[in-house]
Amino acid sequence: MRIDVLSLFPDMFAPMTQSVIGKALERDLLEFSVTDFRKYSKDKHMHVDDTPYGGGAGMLLKPEPIFDAMADINAAHPGNKRVILLDPAGKRFDQQAARDLAQESHLVFICGHYEGYDERIRTLVTDEYSLGDFVLTGGELGAMMMIDATARLLPGVLGNTESAHTDSFENGLLEYPQYTRPADYEGMQVPEVLQNGNHQLIAQWRLKESLRRTYLRRPDLLADLELDKNAQKLLREVKREEADKAN
Repeated sequence: MRIDVLSLFPDMFAPMTQSVIGKALERDLLEFSVTDFRKYSKDKHMHVDDTPYGGGAGMLLKPEPIFDAMADINAAHPGNKRVILLDPAGKRFDQQAARDLAQESHLVFICGHYEGYDERIRTLVTDEYSLGDFVLTGGELGAMMMIDATARLLPGVLGNTESAHTDSFENGLLEYPQYTRPADYEGMQVPEVLQNGNHQLIAQWRLKESLRRTYLRRPDLLADLELDKNAQKLLREVKREEADKAN
C-alpha cells in the first residue's frame, strides 16, 4: 500500500516512522509520503488561505495548491486511489472503515487547517471522515490515527497475525481481559481458567468476558450485533451476575 498525505505541517508526521508503522516502512510493506501543499502556492507570500466569499469568520483553504499537489501525485502514481478528506462533517471512522481502507492500494489524506475548505476541493475526494464530535486544530492528528488503524491490518505488518483478529471491535465486542506472569501479583490472581490449558473453556471465558466488558462499558455496541445462541446464553448469564452484584 502507498499512503500520501497533503499537509501544511509535514513534520507532525514524524511518529509514522516509529513502532509498528516504522517497521512496516523499513520492510517495504508500506510506502508513505507527506507533501507540503504550501509549496504549491502561487502567492509570493506563500499563502494557501483566503477570506470566504459572502463574509464570515476565519479563513478557508484555497483550491489551487491542493489541486496542483494532487495533480503531481496522480502523475507520479497513476491509477485508482481513495482520497480522504478529514472533516467534522464526515462519517464516523471506525474499525470497519479501517478494514475497508486496508483493501486499497493507494490512499491520499487531505489535512485541512483554518476554518475549512473551499467547497471545490471536495470534487477531488472519494471519502470524508471524522473521528468524532469534537474539533481539532487540523487534520494531521486524525490522519495519523486513521493511518495507524489501517496500516496495522495490512498483511505482514503485525508480527502475530492473530493479534488484529482479537482486537477490540474486530468482532463487534470489546476485547476480553488479558494477563501475563506472574500468576499472583500482590494478591491479585490470574483467573484459574486461563491456567488450566483447556482451550475450549478459555475460549468460552474470553467470549463471556468480552460480552461483560461490552455490556458494562459500551452497551450500544450490543444493539447492532447478531449473537449466536451460545453468546446469547453467556450474555444472559452476565446480566444476571451483574444484577446480583448490584443488589
